[in-house]
Amino acid sequence: MYNLASDFVDGNVEKGFGDKAAFIDPACSMSYAQLQKSSCQMANALGALNIKREDRIALLMLDTVSWPVAFFGAVRAGVIPVAFNTLLVTEQYRYILKDCRAQVLFVSAALFDVVKPVLKEIDALQKVIIVDGEVEGYQNFDDVLACESETYATVETSPDEVAFWLYSSGSTGQPKGTKHIHSAMRFTADTYGKNVLGVRHEDICFSAAKFFFAYGLGNAISFPMSVGATTILLPSRPTPQDVFRVLEEYQVSLYFGVPTLYAAILADKKCAPSPALSRLRLCVSAGEALPKDVGTQWFSKFGVDIIDGIGSTEMLHIFLSNVPSEIRYGTSGREFDGYRLKLIDESGEQVSIGDIGELCVSGGSAAEGYWNQREKTRATFEGVWTRTGDKYTCDEDGYYHYCGRTDDMFKVSGIWVSPFEVESALITHERVLEAAVVAHEDDAELIKPKAFVILKSGEGSAELRKELQDLVKNSIGKWKYPRWVEFVDELPKTATGKIQRFKLRG
Repeated sequence: MYNLASDFVDGNVEKGFGDKAAFIDPACSMSYAQLQKSSCQMANALGALNIKREDRIALLMLDTVSWPVAFFGAVRAGVIPVAFNTLLVTEQYRYILKDCRAQVLFVSAALFDVVKPVLKEIDALQKVIIVDGEVEGYQNFDDVLACESETYATVETSPDEVAFWLYSSGSTGQPKGTKHIHSAMRFTADTYGKNVLGVRHEDICFSAAKFFFAYGLGNAISFPMSVGATTILLPSRPTPQDVFRVLEEYQVSLYFGVPTLYAAILADKKCAPSPALSRLRLCVSAGEALPKDVGTQWFSKFGVDIIDGIGSTEMLHIFLSNVPSEIRYGTSGREFDGYRLKLIDESGEQVSIGDIGELCVSGGSAAEGYWNQREKTRATFEGVWTRTGDKYTCDEDGYYHYCGRTDDMFKVSGIWVSPFEVESALITHERVLEAAVVAHEDDAELIKPKAFVILKSGEGSAELRKELQDLVKNSIGKWKYPRWVEFVDELPKTATGKIQRFKLRG
């Protein structure tokens, strides 16, 4: 038998780490021993609410110490916590609440108004509990827990039993409830956490990606808690200056960000090297492929490497990565122990070195499947293999080069064009902050690249447009240059930072 809470919470107390801070948010700190007691109170509270094993609860909560209390308390009781994205709109919460049929909603007071309009429409919802604040007419999380015992006989779950759900953000369509088993988090910690990060007991970890995001969950819970390390939490939106303040104030040693945020920090003159960053030993990037130029500029400015990799909600975390001693910027790295990879063509056959194929991965952290999405489950999870929907090439040294999502790739004059490759070329220009490239028809109804560009400052011009087109022609190939360059103030993205290119087509 194996229960995730027994391993990650109780295990650290048994090792003598009880007094050590597990989580620190702007308001308070929580030790491993306090987390153990509070999660037992949470488990008892669920029982008092008549929530039974395998029932579901929803966590619409900001990143504070209350989140792991609710999460591990549910897991301890064999109840399934469903992590909700905190950046959605009311209609999306209506869909997810109806889809998952959670019986209790734990919601941060700061988020209550967004979800309030739909609460009476959800038949399965029996109770709403307010976290980190007060809302008239509803019980408060701390008050609910205070009434309960600090001891609990943890449910003896199976390693293969579903422990929690995450909703995939994806780049198109409604989010999918992705079911993860108890042993998956330990698998990611023993593979990526140990073999790639080399996470240590003394590490101070900080993730700009939030708990609800598979990437953020691993960064802030799986890896630090696997060795009894400490995680710093930021409930608010991670602006470049707020991220930098946290890195300096807490002397963070492991920082987990996304490409957009790394680029924004580099562009912010207030974010400068300082002695307070001396403990920062490694930075990690995922969510979108990291452009080579961003990685090399970051190392040049701060003297710390960014290891880029790719993961997914379906695989719980990163399964392909650069490693600190063998970084090649502009690639997603190589296969590491614990996961197997292959690239396949449209007929399912493995492609040759240098050819483009869809990335498939096999590993013990794969989700059990999607909730109530049988066809999508069958299309994604094929035996031991999981199809990622990402197009890659692999070179002779085993490094994988990102080309784009399957739906984003297109051909020009019969030759494949990778939107990511064109975007990476565009951002090498000193005035470009971000870029997105999509397929667009010309007057002859032939497909050509079109670029949407965000500038660091100033207005776009015909002269700058030609500069960018020539830059692409001269750096990666004449047929790949964007025939149209549109200057914009923002790009459509999912809440986890993925560019929604489908919204730019047409």
